[in-house]
Formats: sequence, C-alpha cells, structure tokens
Amino acid sequence: MKKIHEVKNVYFEDDDLCLDIDAKAYRFSIKDISKRLLKASKDERANFIISPSGYGIHWPIIDEDISIDGLLGIVHQPLKKAMNA
Repeated sequence: MKKIHEVKNVYFEDDDLCLDIDAKAYRFSIKDISKRLLKASKDERANFIISPSGYGIHWPIIDEDISIDGLLGIVHQPLKKAMNA
C-alpha cells in the first residue's frame, strides 16, 4: 500500500491538535477543525487510529474522522474523462 502521508507524534496541547505530517510539525486549533474533538475528554482525544496509508485519523469513541489533506488544505479535482470524437 502506497503511503499518502507519514503521520507521527499526534498529541493535544490545550485545545490544539499537534502532529508531524511528512516530517514537518503542524499545530491546528481544534475549534477550527472539529466540534466533536473540542467537546471530547482527554481520554477520548487520546484514543485514535492513524490510517495505514496516512490518509486520515479516526477517533472511534466519538466517531470522528479528520483527513490529512483536509488539514493541509489540499483540494483534489475530479479527473476529466477523455471525450471520444
């Protein structure tokens, strides 16, 4: 399986989500990315799974998913189908 992103060192500091993505440190305000994470307890925030491909992070207790591309502001455009003449 091809890795989309290498996600490491995921932790919370106050109401910020801190993590390393592709060997670069990032910090995101939880209130800007997820109401569920903002309301979650310390234990709920600490229980997460990073997808094997690095596509996203899942918090099973609160049923929340965050895409890494979404955090980074990466927008994917649909592929255009070739038109036959």
